[in-house]
Amino acid sequence: MRIIDVETVVVGVPPPHFGGRYWIFVRLTTDSGIQGLGEVYGVPFHPEVVRAMVADVADRSVVGADPFAVERLWREVYSRGFTQRPDTSVVAVLAGIETACYDIMGKETGRPVHDLLGGRVRDALRSYTYIYPAPGEDDSVYTDASLAAERAAEYAAAGFSAVKFDPLAWYSALDPRQLATRSVEAVAAYVGRVREAVGGGVDLLIGTHGQMTPAAAIRLARAVEAFDPLWLEEPVPPEMPEQMALVARATSVPIATGERLSTKYELARVLECRAAAVVQMAVGRVGGVLESKKIAAAAETHYVDVAPHLYAGPVEAAANIHLAAATPNFLIQESIETMNGFAAEILRRPLQWESGFLLVPEGPGLGVELDEDAVGRHPYEGRELHLEMGSREEWSRS
Repeated sequence: MRIIDVETVVVGVPPPHFGGRYWIFVRLTTDSGIQGLGEVYGVPFHPEVVRAMVADVADRSVVGADPFAVERLWREVYSRGFTQRPDTSVVAVLAGIETACYDIMGKETGRPVHDLLGGRVRDALRSYTYIYPAPGEDDSVYTDASLAAERAAEYAAAGFSAVKFDPLAWYSALDPRQLATRSVEAVAAYVGRVREAVGGGVDLLIGTHGQMTPAAAIRLARAVEAFDPLWLEEPVPPEMPEQMALVARATSVPIATGERLSTKYELARVLECRAAAVVQMAVGRVGGVLESKKIAAAAETHYVDVAPHLYAGPVEAAANIHLAAATPNFLIQESIETMNGFAAEILRRPLQWESGFLLVPEGPGLGVELDEDAVGRHPYEGRELHLEMGSREEWSRS
């Protein structure tokens, strides 16, 4: 079996853009007619540039390759141009291609991807969602503690046993920053309102985005310890786990990180520094399914939990589910609400969520296929990137 074609599919996500402004999928076709899907996550270029990146990688390394030989393919693409380091753009493209290879392998063997990763150890995955605006509302929920508390209670009533939110709200190109006392107090009040709304039966995940210096993060962590959050996510920028480790040692709140890291090499530094109790690799950025499995295994040897990150489309979500189902040290899976709405619209058979859990697809491969008509109705026509830093006017907010 050989790969004979590689196609990039860009989908514009309609407002309110939950999961990003667009999703980039990769579709491989073999000489036997089998097609596999993968997803490229978070490349900091316009999707048309990413399309050209995928085409170049495909031309040099993928077309003609055996989709079962993922280790060889991975090393070849990872080392292209004498890079051979955790370049988030190259590795994200590689991740989409590698995931599609796993989809093909599953379809060729008639087995779900989790069976190719050692077999599942659970049938359903506990999930959490960000606290998103209610339909028709603006984004005030991200800064208004009362609105956040109301939405958190609604999610809890729907069956979620955990919710995530970023009470610092704005992140910018000037981060990390020290926090003003009023900001620390506002965060504590925000967390307190949400805790009061959901009670003790719902875990709170504080999802900061590297906005703080270690000193600021320690101050904030101590201010929210009384509310017993399950984790404080990426309290400092991701490139210096030694600094994140200072925060981890200074608080009882577990630290989580990983969404902006790439490959086992960067996650290994997190584990070696004891910088986090939870690793959150994004399959579509970190290097794919097998690379994620290797990271999970390394984390297991350090008694560190795994909670795959998701702020992407349903193909990466499906890959996360298969990975998590076969991971003994899995903790909880991020979902975008119940994976309903647009994430369900563009699939022939949507992912299933019941009573706070994502169900593991039963079909061969990833178990998801794109609805071509729905995809065709949603091209991406904007200029913005998948995510953008805060505006200059917001930089001064602390």
